[in-house]
Amino acid sequence: MEPCYLSAAAAAARIRDRTLTSEALVRSCLERIEARDPEVRAWSYVDSRHAIAQARELDKRPAEGPLHGLPFGVKDVIDTLDMPTGQNSPHYVNHRPSKDAACVAVVRESGALILGKTDTVEFAAGGRKALTRNPHKLAHTPGGSSSGSGAAVADFMVPLAFGTQTGGSHIRPASFNGIYALKPTWGAVSREGAKMLSAYCDTIGWYGRCVADLALVAQAFRLRDLAAQQPVNVRALRVAMCRTPYWHKAEPAAQQALAAAAERLERAGARIHDLELPAAFDGLNDAQRTLMLGEGGTAFLPELLAHGERLHQEFRDMVENRQAISAPMMVAAYDLAAECARSFDALFGEIDVVVAPAAPGEAPQGLHTTGEWVFNAMFTIMHVPCLAIPCIRGPQGLPVGIQLAGPRFSDARLLAIGAAVAPVIDADGR
Repeated sequence: MEPCYLSAAAAAARIRDRTLTSEALVRSCLERIEARDPEVRAWSYVDSRHAIAQARELDKRPAEGPLHGLPFGVKDVIDTLDMPTGQNSPHYVNHRPSKDAACVAVVRESGALILGKTDTVEFAAGGRKALTRNPHKLAHTPGGSSSGSGAAVADFMVPLAFGTQTGGSHIRPASFNGIYALKPTWGAVSREGAKMLSAYCDTIGWYGRCVADLALVAQAFRLRDLAAQQPVNVRALRVAMCRTPYWHKAEPAAQQALAAAAERLERAGARIHDLELPAAFDGLNDAQRTLMLGEGGTAFLPELLAHGERLHQEFRDMVENRQAISAPMMVAAYDLAAECARSFDALFGEIDVVVAPAAPGEAPQGLHTTGEWVFNAMFTIMHVPCLAIPCIRGPQGLPVGIQLAGPRFSDARLLAIGAAVAPVIDADGR
């Protein structure tokens, strides 16, 4: 097997026991990029010579950090000291930050090397779409705004990559590309050095090809209670299947994925029941949109002042408050998010995990869209951790996943549950 096809966890183990070098892994990834990226177009920047030099240096050192020798893709709204951060914006071409974003610094200090920057929707917020295509079917979107990161991991160009989520920009591409993702609890990972859209919603997460990959990165970020977790027995799990208040938006493929996950878990011995959320949850997606656009106006004011009419209309509309978002609307949105977050956390005396759709269905055709985040925004605004797992193939042969959700700061427990249920839910593997 070419090293690029290894999961991050498998590659890390082989690097530790010296049956694989970081250089061999990086060269394999670069060969895959050379072969596939002219079609998939996941990357906005790759410096092969620099990547190989980094790998050789890491091969001279003992494997100390959990990510030692592993190549990492970075969504191109996250600052990197040694690579441009272009934001997919005409105003940031060849922009060179003066330091790494906090999340990049953490993975570097944990032994990873940054392979390159992955394409994204402009500012991860609107405007220009990424050029990236879905590696399973090139005529379809990989989702966004973490377009390049999702496609690069799915197409074996890199084992790990950062994404970000304000609405559904991290979990939805995981479903569309058939990979795993963790969107941690809001605030568990520093956002310093990543482009801001909504201070209340923006969250940095990461992609991998199995739960063990996600857990490796979680170790690097020292997520709470990781060391205290014990293996989870699926037969002891109380699983709440949640259609969410937006079930009418679920396509047949998403309905089938949730039903398949429930059937597979029940067959494995888990106790399954349906969860109907209180009526207050019906307003969460509207609240998320209010906060995203309201805070987006604040975030893009400097861009408007600097670039004026050259700035894309979507960002100008936020600053100029074309949606007429009032102060009472903002306060009501914050209050509803807090109320529902407390209510959601309280459910977990009776259940262990919530399972919900990760996307409305298969990835839509065309690169003019990145798909709907209708099944993600409510979890984003409540600040709860979400873990994406592939589940089925839809009628067009494209992946359709589900997501696990837990109470705030239960990331470690969610990873333990994910490790137990992923072999059951992702029955066919990749």
